[in-house]
Amino acid sequence: MTTSLQDGQSAAGRAAARDSPLAAQVCGAAQGRGDARDLVPAPWLHARALLPPPDGTRGCAADRRKKKDLDVLEMPSIPNPFPELCCSPFTSVLSAGLFPKANSRKKQVIKVYSEDETSRALEVPSDVTARDVCQLLILKNHYIDDHSWTLFEHLPHIGLERTIEDHELVIEVLSNWGMEEENKLYFRKNYAKYEFFKNPMYFFPEHMVSFATETNGEISPTQILQMFLSSSTYPEIHGFLHAKEQGKKSWKKIYFLLRRSGLYFSTKGTSKEPRHLQFFSEFGNSDIYVSLAGKKKHGAPTNYGFCFKPNKAGGPRDLKMLCAEEEQSRTCWVTAIRLFKYGMQLYQNYMHPYQGRSGCSSQSISPMRSISENSLVAMDFSGQKSRVIENPTEALSVAVEEGLAWRKKGCLRLGTHGSPTASSQSCATNMAIHRSQPWFHHKISREEAQRLIIQQGLVDGVFLVRDSQSNPKTFVLSMSHGQKIKHFQIIPVEDDGEMFHTLDDGHTRFTDLIQLVEFYQLNKGVLPCKLKHYCARIAL
Repeated sequence: MTTSLQDGQSAAGRAAARDSPLAAQVCGAAQGRGDARDLVPAPWLHARALLPPPDGTRGCAADRRKKKDLDVLEMPSIPNPFPELCCSPFTSVLSAGLFPKANSRKKQVIKVYSEDETSRALEVPSDVTARDVCQLLILKNHYIDDHSWTLFEHLPHIGLERTIEDHELVIEVLSNWGMEEENKLYFRKNYAKYEFFKNPMYFFPEHMVSFATETNGEISPTQILQMFLSSSTYPEIHGFLHAKEQGKKSWKKIYFLLRRSGLYFSTKGTSKEPRHLQFFSEFGNSDIYVSLAGKKKHGAPTNYGFCFKPNKAGGPRDLKMLCAEEEQSRTCWVTAIRLFKYGMQLYQNYMHPYQGRSGCSSQSISPMRSISENSLVAMDFSGQKSRVIENPTEALSVAVEEGLAWRKKGCLRLGTHGSPTASSQSCATNMAIHRSQPWFHHKISREEAQRLIIQQGLVDGVFLVRDSQSNPKTFVLSMSHGQKIKHFQIIPVEDDGEMFHTLDDGHTRFTDLIQLVEFYQLNKGVLPCKLKHYCARIAL
């Protein structure tokens, strides 16, 4: 066809065909007739083709060119078997597939927001991944990379948000946005992004998981996770969900079943028979979003909503809204859908976080400081040489003794110029020194604290400290454990005219909140687990 011939021409060959009538006739013969006898190359062909024709022959040449063009249009298009005869002898024959794609590394400016609504504009190539953008912001802002930084897609007009997977192309995500939509990219931590690889028992409750084939004995959560990543076997997630009826404001409680092929619902109670199962949604052309204000925007019966949204831009009518009874149930459904959709790609993202497209490799990344609890051990410095306390009972007794020793410490601290200050002034300073800490949030409500912790992941040990709304003189420690958020009141106690903070009715006392947080980062104490990750509102 003509298009295949044009693709095979080099720049020099096309110029020769345009400037010389004789070369144009040869190309026209190759396109229209395909006769091998007319395509025999003459040794003088290319030399003459590059010379301008005499003045007297220009009109005749133009007439002949028009006649040949008409002949080509009238005759059926035949593929050219000898495309090299219409090319310059000084250039090689190149197919269209060998040419570099135009604008493959075209730059585009994107805007990324943080939790305090500050933003930063970045110029990125078209093939940049979400992990590349996170790595760029980490390096520019000198953050510690603990593999929890995540890019989020936020759709405020419909109250939805989702985690952009590390391997996804950011420009493709932006291309699905409507022109009038005020969507945003957010950069913040998500400790639960790959937590199901570490602690799958918290994400897949036994009453929600079943198997298509019979299994011998009990199956551990780790084996369930391996089944999600396998293409031959798969578990089934089942349970009741509230579904919004299409085109209506009402919600209906239905029994749903999640399989590798898609999400189904039963038309007859909890029956799993094929004749009672009806298809609800698939994963290939849709993304899974979490609802941020389901009760307010969509009239959902609970605040634990999620939905399927088509990849291409669409309105609220295209959403398939669902709602769970509790946060653990929603987390199970959303995690299983992510695993069914991306499979081994998620595991590769977890195991190799620095494999990006924009050259962000592990060699160019500064060393990461480990903040895991495995790097913290109990130490004894009472003797001439320090030693690691390996006995758990001894470590617990030492922790209690240290807490009691902190209670006996005075409030005497150094002033700003290194001179001791009065005890009363120091106590006042100690009571306010926590305000500069990233884990302290001044005057936020209980609901706002829960929202912040959910945003950064319901992982054991995620916490923040805030002012108490019910008692202005006390503080509250809000933390996550077992997929639930718990609140502990920090009560001030007075002893011999000195003020202390305590979580356990005065058994362990601290002169300020910094000491309290540091103690419970090392010791479980009365809490369900140690404090591990603090919620902070970072600025870009």
